[in-house]
Amino acid sequence: MNTNKEIVFFEVDFGDQEKIKKNFPQAKIENKVLTEEKIIKKYQQAEILCPFIYTQLSAKVIEALPQLKMIVTRSVGFDHIDVSAAHQRGIIVCNVPDYGSHVIAEHVFALLLSSVRHIREGDERVEQNKYDFHGLKGIALHGKTLGIIGTGKIGLDVARIASLGFLMRVIAFDPYQNQEEALKNHFHYVSLKELYCQSDVISLHVPLLPSTKHLINKKTISQMKDGVIIINTARGGIIKEKDLIQAVKKGKIALANLDVLENEKDLSLERELIDLPQIITTPHIAFYADDSIGKMYIEAISSIKAFIENKKVIPNRIDLCQGKK
Repeated sequence: MNTNKEIVFFEVDFGDQEKIKKNFPQAKIENKVLTEEKIIKKYQQAEILCPFIYTQLSAKVIEALPQLKMIVTRSVGFDHIDVSAAHQRGIIVCNVPDYGSHVIAEHVFALLLSSVRHIREGDERVEQNKYDFHGLKGIALHGKTLGIIGTGKIGLDVARIASLGFLMRVIAFDPYQNQEEALKNHFHYVSLKELYCQSDVISLHVPLLPSTKHLINKKTISQMKDGVIIINTARGGIIKEKDLIQAVKKGKIALANLDVLENEKDLSLERELIDLPQIITTPHIAFYADDSIGKMYIEAISSIKAFIENKKVIPNRIDLCQGKK
């Protein structure tokens, strides 16, 4: 294998460096998120970049790196990469389509159960020596309708857990329907409007694209049931947060469970949302579990090795249509 290529990994935790060095001893490793200017200045000779979700590889960066031939993001989502700009230069762009869909699906229900069963409030009471259940009446999931927007691998895992585990009625919307998986995972497809009207809980599992940005907004919220619960473990930009906040304050949305925010790097812009007691937020940790992180690196490294060895890198290449299942 030719190991002379300049390979750069971004956003690497200290505990994960050994995984990289074992396979690519010459690789450059950045623990922090670099600005576009620093990437351009520092890595003019880079042929392969392996970012995570916060490293922005815009057209400006892509066009300024003359040796760049491949980008492998250690994530399912790829909205931090200008894929069109890369393809125009013939640069291969890969993601990791499934490093742990079950892990993210599990977090959906961790968030949901925490909110509907008042786990945070109950724990706070006990810590304050108040062993009293009054005022903490929960919401049962059994028999409720869960609407899933996006039936990729994560959405399918959520459907299976909801239907077979919690005995919920599950409906879904996806422009690319998979009827075989719908039968297997006990849900049926409906229109987006029907999903909004029928769902007690809505879980978002779509990529952030121009067509999905602010998909949840004042207009779509108005079509939902009063007291609906929203869960977002996909990308913060799918929800127009100003409209979400107003809907929560008015009681239209009873609870919101968010693992992602629009302004994850500047929480001062999220203060109003974070401080609402009806909203539970976690710091983008749905993906962050033992087996998923390991697989993330295995898949990314595998793609890089295939490229270096002049093998096809087809299984996880991002399609130009950006969103086709």
